[in-house]
Amino acid sequence: MNSALSQNPSREQALQLLGAMLRIRRFEDRCVELYQQEKIRGFLHLYNGHEAIAVGAMQALTSEDAIVSTYREHGHALARGVPMDILMAELYGKRTGASGGRGGSMHIFHKPTRFYGGNAIVGAGLPIAVGLALADQLQKRKRVTACFFGEGAVAEGSFHESLNLAALWRLPVLFLCENNLYAMGTALNRSESQTDIQLKAASYRMESRAVDGMDVLTVLDAAHEATEAVRRGDGPRFLELRTYRFRAHSLFDAQLYRNRAEVEAWQERGPIISFTRRFKAAGLLTEADFQNLEVAADREVDAAVAFAERSDWEPVEDLLRHVCAEQTTP
Repeated sequence: MNSALSQNPSREQALQLLGAMLRIRRFEDRCVELYQQEKIRGFLHLYNGHEAIAVGAMQALTSEDAIVSTYREHGHALARGVPMDILMAELYGKRTGASGGRGGSMHIFHKPTRFYGGNAIVGAGLPIAVGLALADQLQKRKRVTACFFGEGAVAEGSFHESLNLAALWRLPVLFLCENNLYAMGTALNRSESQTDIQLKAASYRMESRAVDGMDVLTVLDAAHEATEAVRRGDGPRFLELRTYRFRAHSLFDAQLYRNRAEVEAWQERGPIISFTRRFKAAGLLTEADFQNLEVAADREVDAAVAFAERSDWEPVEDLLRHVCAEQTTP
């Protein structure tokens, strides 16, 4: 979507944005059910509440740009265009999954969409993004690498090293910090002396700004402006996207660090509900539109689950493949 249209989108554009956010929400709601049925195993980190960030930011990127994500990456993958069926198959651990069933929820990788994966290590995606951007710069390719990470990563050394090199070498990176106020169960003001995250990027002489991460149109505008600057060769940009996760850090999290009233207050201004209210009031959306988008999302999720259920497991004899580099005969 063109940035100039973002604050006054057409009905078609509004439906597209809302539909994209609902796809993520309905996919993950089903994932909770499947996890409780032990169809999905391991860790599961959900994106509920962050949907405006993935959907808005992806509007500003081209198919040639690269995406680096975190272990909370289902929303990024779906918004990027990773097919839902192979995403669900990956969560099942099936061989038809995006990473062949070997990555699971935290390690989605999809070469056709240049989705360079989730990463289970906090902050580990940042140097990968810098490396991808350096390669593009050296090859004189007009690409952008978008790097998503949580505010917990700013306490890692890799954050500071990556921002320093990106700024020093004027690399084409868009850093997207999803600040949901809690790194696992630790409140931001208990882990950071400076809680205005975007100032940390500014200290590296990098253009930075804080954005309402609950508003998909605001995210779209900010991402479009930042991406265009990066693509022009103006150096990296940093967006702090202020948001909130509605579910626990993972399904093993008892959430003893926050109360229900706080969660409910944030849910009232959630990205899907606030967008729907706004565009219903503007006459661009009806309740029937919303229900139709939910039905379409549920059908797509049903089809993805069916695909994962009928897919095969990787044969036992193949389990050692890709563990070590294969030696080739000269």
